[in-house]
Amino acid sequence: MPIYQAPLRDYQFILSELLSIYQRRDLQGFDEIDAPLVDAILQGVADFTTDVMLPLNSSGDVEGCEIVAGQVRTPTGFKAAYQQYVDNGWATLTSDPDYGGQGLPESVGIFATEMNTSTNMAFAMYPGLTHGAYAAIHAHGSEALKAKYLAKLVSGEWSGTMNLTESHAGTDLALLRTKAHAIDEQYYAISGEKIFISSGDHDLADNIVHLVLARLPDAPAGVKGISLFAVPKYRVNDDGSLGEHNGVVASALEHKMGIHGNSTCVMVFDGAMGELVGKPHQGLRAMFTMMNEARLGVGVQGLGVSEIAYQNALAYAKERIQGRALSGVKAPEQAADPIIVHGDIRRMLMAQKAFNQGARALMGQQALWLDESHRANDKSLAANASKLAALFTPVVKGFVTDQGFKACVDAQQVFGGHGYIHEWGMEQFVRDSRIAMIYEGTNGVQALDLVGRKILSDGGAALALWAEIVTSFIDEHKSNDAMLPYIMPLRDALQELQQATSYISTHAGHNPDIIGAASMPYMQMFGIAALAWMWARMAAVALEHSSQEQAFYQDKLKTAAFYMAYWAVQTRSLGAQIESSSEIICSLTEADF
Repeated sequence: MPIYQAPLRDYQFILSELLSIYQRRDLQGFDEIDAPLVDAILQGVADFTTDVMLPLNSSGDVEGCEIVAGQVRTPTGFKAAYQQYVDNGWATLTSDPDYGGQGLPESVGIFATEMNTSTNMAFAMYPGLTHGAYAAIHAHGSEALKAKYLAKLVSGEWSGTMNLTESHAGTDLALLRTKAHAIDEQYYAISGEKIFISSGDHDLADNIVHLVLARLPDAPAGVKGISLFAVPKYRVNDDGSLGEHNGVVASALEHKMGIHGNSTCVMVFDGAMGELVGKPHQGLRAMFTMMNEARLGVGVQGLGVSEIAYQNALAYAKERIQGRALSGVKAPEQAADPIIVHGDIRRMLMAQKAFNQGARALMGQQALWLDESHRANDKSLAANASKLAALFTPVVKGFVTDQGFKACVDAQQVFGGHGYIHEWGMEQFVRDSRIAMIYEGTNGVQALDLVGRKILSDGGAALALWAEIVTSFIDEHKSNDAMLPYIMPLRDALQELQQATSYISTHAGHNPDIIGAASMPYMQMFGIAALAWMWARMAAVALEHSSQEQAFYQDKLKTAAFYMAYWAVQTRSLGAQIESSSEIICSLTEADF
C-alpha cells in the first residue's frame, strides 16, 4: 500500500508565517482561532485520512461501485468510513455555525481537503460535492429551503450533488433540455436525464439532494433561460422526516478510467419534485457558486494526488538500487547506487516537490482571498479580494490540475516498470488525477475563461491589481541582496506575462480566434508566474527565520532556488510560443488537419 505523511509542518508555515492568519483580526471569526486549535484540527484530519481513508483507496479502486436492486453500493468499507467521518465532525469544518458548522476559515479547510484527496480522492468527492451543494443553497436559497436542507447537508447526514451535463451538451449549457413544470407555488416537476454525475447515488447517506439545472416553460433561449432546483432522492416531510421516493434514479454507472470508488452516474428525473433555488431563469448564477467552489476543490485534487505520488516516488528512489552515479560510486556497500543519485530522477523529484509546495501556498492564498471577500469589514478589501479570487479560479483549477497530473506521471516514471503495476499505487494516482483536468469545465475552458472573461472583459483591471501587489513586493525586497535570486526571476516572469497579455489583447481586436489559440499557454504562463510569486514570498520568510529550525528553512530556500531556475524560466518559451504560433493556428482550415 502507498505511504502518506500529511505535510503538517508546511501547513503551519503557510498559515502562520506566510499568510499570518492568526493576526487577521480584521476578518470576522478569525479572532476565534489560534495556532494550537488549528494544528489540533489538522492533526485530527491527518490521523483520520491516514488511518481510515488511505487503506480504502486501492481496494475501493479495485472493487468500484455497483448497482444492486436499483441502489448504488459503494466499495467495502466506504459506508463505515463515511459514518466515522460524519461522527468526527469533519464534514462541518467550514460551514455556517447557524446550521451546525464550525465556521472555520476556508484558508484552514482547504488543507483538510488536500489531505482527504491525497489519501482517497474517490471517497473525498462525496463530502466535497455535498459542501458545494450547501454553499449554493446557503448563498441563493430561500429561508425555507435553508431550514429544510442545510443542517442535514452540513452534518453529512444527507449528501449533495450537482447535475449539469447532458449527453448532447457538455460545457455548452445553453443546449440543455431538462424540463421543469410548476406543480404549485412551491414545487416543480423535473424531467430529463443527466450524465457524468459524481456521487449521483450511493449508500452512504440517508438522502441525496440533487441540484439540477432545468428549463421552465417560459424560459428564454440560451443560458439566460436556465433555472436551478433542489431535488431530493427522497421527499422531505414538513417535520423534516423522509417521505416517499422522489422519481429520481441512477439508471447506470459510467465505466471510467479512474476514481472507481466514486459513483459516477447517469441520473434520470421522471417528474421528480423539486424546489427553486434562487430566482427563475437565474440558475446558472446560483450554480456558479457551487461550480467555483468545486473548481477550487478540483485544483486541490490536482495538488493532493500529486503530493502522495511524490512522497512514494521519493521513498522508492531512496531504496531502489540501479546503476552507479556518473560522478562515482555513492553506496559502495551495495551492488548499485540508489536511483536518487541519477540526475534525471533528481530533476523529476525536485520538479514535483517545487510544484507541490508552491501550489499549496497558492491554494492557501486563494482560500484567504475567499475569506477576505466574505469576512472583511473593509468593503474595499473585500471587493479586491473577490476580484483576485475570481481571477485566480481558472488558474488554480486549470494550471494546478494540468501540472499535478504531469507530476503524477513523473512520479510513476521514477518507479520504472513498477510504476505501471497496480500494487504500487502509482498507476491509480495517474488514472485518478486525470479526471481533474476534465470535469468542472475542461482546462481548455478554464484557459478561455481566464483570458476572455478574467483578463480582457475588464480591460485587465484584475490582472493590474495583482501585478501591482507583485511589483510592490519586488520593490520592497530589491535592496536585499539575499532576495535577488528570487525576485529577479519573479520580475522577469511578470514582465513576460504582461507582454503576452498585451499581445493577446492587441491581436484579439481584429482576430478573436487568437484568444482560443493562445489561452492554454497563457494559463500555464500565468500559473508559473503565480507560483514564482509564492516562492519569492516563501523565500523572504525563510531568510528571516533561517537561524531557527535551520533544516526546514534552508530546504525552503533550496527549493525556491530550484523553482526559479527550472520552472520560472519557462515563461520565456511560453511567451515565444504564444507570439509565434497563435496566428498560424488561427489560419488553419479543416483541410490542414
